[in-house]
This record gives sequence, structure tokens and C-alpha cells, in this order.
Amino acid sequence: MIEMISRDVIDAENAKRSADLKRDYAHLGEQLARRGVDIDAIRDKVAAYAVAVPSWGVGTGGTRFARFPGLGEPRNIFDKIEDCAVIQQLTRATPTVSLHIPWDKVADMSELKQKGNALGLGFDAMNSNTFSDAPQQEHSYKFGSLSHAEAGTRQQAVEHNLECIEIGKVLGSKALTVWIGDGTNFPGQANFTRSFERYLDSMKAIYKHLPDDWRIFSEHKMYEPAFYSTVVQDWGTNYLIAQELGPKAFCLVDLGHHAPNVNIEMIVARLIQFKKLGGFHFNDSKYGDDDLDTGSIDPYRLFLVFNELVDAETREAEGFSPAHMLDQSHNVTDPIESLVRSATEVCRAYAQGLIVDRKALAAYQDTNDALMASETLKVAFRTDVEVILAVARLENGGAIDPVATYRASGYRAKVAAERPAVAGGSGGIV
Repeated sequence: MIEMISRDVIDAENAKRSADLKRDYAHLGEQLARRGVDIDAIRDKVAAYAVAVPSWGVGTGGTRFARFPGLGEPRNIFDKIEDCAVIQQLTRATPTVSLHIPWDKVADMSELKQKGNALGLGFDAMNSNTFSDAPQQEHSYKFGSLSHAEAGTRQQAVEHNLECIEIGKVLGSKALTVWIGDGTNFPGQANFTRSFERYLDSMKAIYKHLPDDWRIFSEHKMYEPAFYSTVVQDWGTNYLIAQELGPKAFCLVDLGHHAPNVNIEMIVARLIQFKKLGGFHFNDSKYGDDDLDTGSIDPYRLFLVFNELVDAETREAEGFSPAHMLDQSHNVTDPIESLVRSATEVCRAYAQGLIVDRKALAAYQDTNDALMASETLKVAFRTDVEVILAVARLENGGAIDPVATYRASGYRAKVAAERPAVAGGSGGIV
């Protein structure tokens, strides 16, 4: 297998920290044992956890105003998956990559699969793009795609999604994620009912061609680029779509796609209860769909989401098999470092969810002891589980301190010398 960072570098960095890690792990193990928690069992579950990396996440993002390119930016999907391989090599928690078509399309997709195999990477859900126009496409998506008033534009969007399925079949993917920017900026611009009917008809045409062992994830978003109305605007509409399409259709939850102060963990619980939770796009939000690093703004909310996931896992909820993926835009950090940290944060939230005293929590809930029920969650959240994550990484062949090891490797300087500098971005809407 190709290693993007020398094994010697990782081993040397781990050697600096292994003695302290062993002592700290033993100390936390004693603390957790007093609470009836087996630290090794938690470590094993964390070691088996995986979250997909988005191919677009390893490039530098931007805002509506400008984009400031970073050093050594990937030039194509082959560069992208090399960067993704670095993240997996360090964290051992990101074994798959999620592609976006047409951005990641190449003439020979089997060549891409071979490169992924050589890097030790698989391919997660395929993502279609009908929210922007590709070069040489016949119809524009300026006024919508799957819900467009013109049949030709809708058919073009359907065919694009079918192409994504065909590409995914070559790569070994088992899911298609569909997000559209369709909507309106003015009252009266479109008929709400007819737009949604056209969307459902288009999605049914895609669903009809879905392989038997595939799933389709519909993704909702409250606003942007449509600022008055959005065709798939909230989890309720998303649930209706999944119900209308059939048993292979599920809802995708992006943590930034909600109205302010919406109870996202409750949405997760509802979708689990009715067997329509497809998966997640993990990121964080301060104002809207900010696509910030996962856990960078509200780590407690991330923990509360994982509390619901662990609850479902523990009671073996029927139909529970969510896909996990990061979805972020990195404007001022090294994208690899941000994705490494984000992968660590979802592992952290999972570990904290696993150490919740569920028997005590249920008792407090049944006796209406609001304070102690809340405190039971806080006890788990306040527990520093970093050493569990580090030991899981170490035993899987990763880095005890992934960011420090990445910096010690000099990888960014190396690829900056190999990949031509990218010109500055445009001025956006300024």
C-alpha cells in the first residue's frame, strides 16, 4: 500500500508520546471502572468507527466574496485522494472518500478505483451536482434542476444523477446523495405544489434505476441559494420524500441546514424512530450553513446527536444503519489539518456517547428528575476521552497526535513544491 507520510515519521512521533499515553490511559481506565465502564470496550468501538471524507474538503473553500487559495492545493481527484489518504493514515478513522460529480469525473473511473485501492481507500456515497452549471451542458440550472418548469432541464438533471450511479457502481459505492438548490427568491415566482410535484417525479425516475443494494439520500436545506422558498427546505419535507420514494430512500441530516435553534438531535431521534435516517454531513454552524470544522462551535450539540445515535445502537433499533460523512469548507486553515481534527471530534462525540450511564439516565427520565437526567449527560460530556481516541489510533497504526505528526512530516511543503500555485479567487458579489 502507498504511504503518503513515511512510517518512520509516524513511529518517531508516537515514540515521543507513548509512555505518557500509557499512563494516562491507565488512569482514565481506573476512573471509568469506578463508574462501571470498561475503557477497553469503548476503545474497541471507537477503533471500529469510520467517517467518510468529502473529496472537495481537501481543497481551499471560499465565501461569496472571495476565495484565497492555499499552498499545494489538489489539482484533480488523484491529488485529492492522496490528501485523503494522509488523513486516513494519521487518524485511521476515514477509510472512504465521497466524490462529487462532475468535479471529480475522469475519463477512466477504473483507474481512479485502482489508485484508491493502492492508497487503502474505498469510495462512499456519490454526490450529484445540479446546483451549478457544468461546461457544455445544454440547459442551465439557474432556475432549478429536478423541479425546473422545463421538462428538458429536469431530464438533464435526472440523467446526471443516473450517470453518478453508473460511476459509483464502478467505484464500489452503494449510495447516491441528492441535494438541489431549487427554490425561489420572490413570492409568486413559482407554484409551491407544482414545483414539489415535479421534484418528486424526477426523483422517482432516479429511484427506478437505483441498484437493489443501493440507497438514495435526499438532503434538505432551509435556504441558499434560494432565499424566499426552497423546494426541499426541512426535515419534514425530506421525510415525505423518503416515504414517497420507497424503502431504499432515506433522509440525510447536514448539521448546518437548519433554522437557528432547531433541536437537531430530536430530528435525528424522529428519523431513527420511523426508520428513515440515512446519514449525516458533519460540520458546525454559528450563523447558518457555515460548513465550519466539526465540533468547533458547539461540541455539546454534536455530543447530543451522538447520544441519540448510541441510544439507537445500544437498543438495536430496527433499520438503523446511518452513513457518516464530513462536509466542510476550509478558508483559513490547512484543509488536511481541519479534516483530521474533525474526524477526531466525531470520534470524541461517539466515545462520550458510549460512556453515558444509560440505566441511570432512563431511571431519571422515568421519575421526571430533570436535573439529574441532564447531569448524567453532562458527566459523559465533561469526561476527557482523548486518550481513548489516541490509543485507538495507535493500535490501528495511526498517530497519537495526528496534527503534530502531520506538521512534522512536511507534507504540505512537499506537495506545494509539486503542485503549481493557484491564482487568487474572484471577488464574489463585492
